[in-house]
Amino acid sequence: MNNELRKTPLYDLHTELGGKLVPFAGYAMPVQYQSGIVHEHLHTREAVGVFDVSHMGQLVVRGSGAAAGLEELLPIDIDALEINQQCYAVMTTEDGGILDDLIITRWAEDEFFLVVNAATAAADIAHLQKRLRGSDIRVLGQQALLAVQGPMAGEILGELSPAIRALTFMHGMRTELLGEECYITRSGYTGEDGFEISIPAQVVDTFTRKLLEDGRIQMIGLGARDTLRLEAGLCLYGADMDRTTSPVEAGLLWSIGKCRRPGGTKVGGFLGADIVLAHIVEGVSRRRVGFTVQGRIPVRTGTDLVDEAGNVVGRVTSGGYGPTLGAGIGMGYVDRGYEKAGTELQALVRGKIIPITVAKTPFVPQRYYRG
Repeated sequence: MNNELRKTPLYDLHTELGGKLVPFAGYAMPVQYQSGIVHEHLHTREAVGVFDVSHMGQLVVRGSGAAAGLEELLPIDIDALEINQQCYAVMTTEDGGILDDLIITRWAEDEFFLVVNAATAAADIAHLQKRLRGSDIRVLGQQALLAVQGPMAGEILGELSPAIRALTFMHGMRTELLGEECYITRSGYTGEDGFEISIPAQVVDTFTRKLLEDGRIQMIGLGARDTLRLEAGLCLYGADMDRTTSPVEAGLLWSIGKCRRPGGTKVGGFLGADIVLAHIVEGVSRRRVGFTVQGRIPVRTGTDLVDEAGNVVGRVTSGGYGPTLGAGIGMGYVDRGYEKAGTELQALVRGKIIPITVAKTPFVPQRYYRG
């Protein structure tokens, strides 16, 4: 393992549990444990999985102009966010691309909690500091982050803090769990009901070990996190979207607040708005789609997609085996005219032609708790 890789506060626990550590966004992270990715994936679908996501960036933006400043960077309606309500958002570039995607939670009238991707955290923070000069930006470097995901998550954590049972999807609260103060939100990246817990780094090891005393809970690695999010139809930044793709091309129109779209009460006003709004009105030349695979040969990232005549009409951005479905699935971009569900295409895998079918996502129904 490269000595230059950073370690999360749960590094020792990962090694004790036999985690296979790999470099990820500058950190040594467990891709899987001894039971393997498929087992971990299915366990999360059936019970509860705990994911160490402490590599993610956590920061707080506060100040009298924070809301207005953030609306210049995020195409959402921040004014509509209630205290302790959160929202998914993309951070756009001046060219209408996506600098990152993140979760923003309103902690107070002029205070916001952001969770950003690990690989882009430094760039995100620099971007925020440059654009939000009138706001105080504080990086929560001493906070760890856990994702507790699965259909039993509400029941188990509800036993530890009954108040969280009332939380609905994309809402949070401060509470105490196993004697530790934390901030918990009902959210996640698996398509299942679940929670994300921001907790002081110095106590997360003891806290996680206590959680694992419950036989329904297992540690889960990055491998299953990826297959779970793929089945749920969720994008991975750097693969399914980046600075070269607009939110409209990425199929994320829903992430742009209605009031920020053409005809809205706060139309535009964010970086790259002219380009993004033109994409909404005029359409785009390519779109992100999901697809299912015929046969058992995996269709991986970077694979070309062709039509019946052999013309390249798209490329895979995420692909693999969906353990819940027992079949190959993926996502990618296809040229306009090929995005309709049911469209038959072919993937070129090491010289072989693999039939695929454009499909609606999510591949597995999302089970978020909405009350």
